[in-house]
Amino acid sequence: MTVFYSDTYTIPLPDGHKFPMAKYRMIRDELLHQGILSPEELRESPIFPAQELTLAHDERYVSDVCNLTLDPKIVRRIGFPLTEGLVTRSLATVGGAVAASEIALEDGVSGNLAGGTHHALYDAGEGFCVFNDIAVAGLKLLNARKIHRMAIIDVDVHQGNGNSAILGDLPQVYIFSMHGRKNYPFIKVPSTIDIELEDGVGDDEYCSILSDHLPIIADFKPDIVFYLGGSDPLETDSLGRLSLSPKGLAERDKLVFEWARTLGIPVSLALGGGYSKPIQHTVDAHVQTFALAKSILA
Repeated sequence: MTVFYSDTYTIPLPDGHKFPMAKYRMIRDELLHQGILSPEELRESPIFPAQELTLAHDERYVSDVCNLTLDPKIVRRIGFPLTEGLVTRSLATVGGAVAASEIALEDGVSGNLAGGTHHALYDAGEGFCVFNDIAVAGLKLLNARKIHRMAIIDVDVHQGNGNSAILGDLPQVYIFSMHGRKNYPFIKVPSTIDIELEDGVGDDEYCSILSDHLPIIADFKPDIVFYLGGSDPLETDSLGRLSLSPKGLAERDKLVFEWARTLGIPVSLALGGGYSKPIQHTVDAHVQTFALAKSILA
């Protein structure tokens, strides 16, 4: 299974910053250490051309990010200092997502060890998201006529307002978002289907709801599924407010992957969020997702 990664995914942050930047390298290292991926299966994420980001983003916004002239209010909404390192990281994240989507069409599955930047809007970033990797990747495939329809299965605990704002009006796109009702973002942009969960929902209820909705997504007949499998529904997640166990997350992933395998739908994986304390719980959950994707889909 081909998976994309870049050392540029990890950038320095101020002391005390709440974003667990170290998780990207930790996930890469665990996948290799456990033999889930071989070194040959990891590819360097290409730097996506900034000028092509206008597939999904406002030209002025892209220019202001890349030239480090972005409005400080938007920088605060993003939550990261605006640096050259952040720009490179953001372009590589999109490049990894685009490359993974193209490989998924050939091999049935691929992934990016970052991304799922589903809060990035057309003309602004927010919530640790600068550019919307899935929106760019999906629109690139649609515009090249490599696909006719795409679905996003977004099970990050936070609603993908950016995905819905950029892609929600397109008839070729189906967006399923299953997230915490009381969680960020507090102004949500309607998806095709939004499942709003109350605080404390556990394994059985969560997986039952997901299982009930997969046949509805199948009726759309997508040519590819972008799977945003955040680990933040975990009970140990500091920002999640749900109560899933590692076993429950595994069942969530199995439901989606076995459904896609049965229907022959390629899957492109994005990392999504994860903020457990200790961060090893987040790392283990993402490693589990990629291990299941490889065993079921590859």
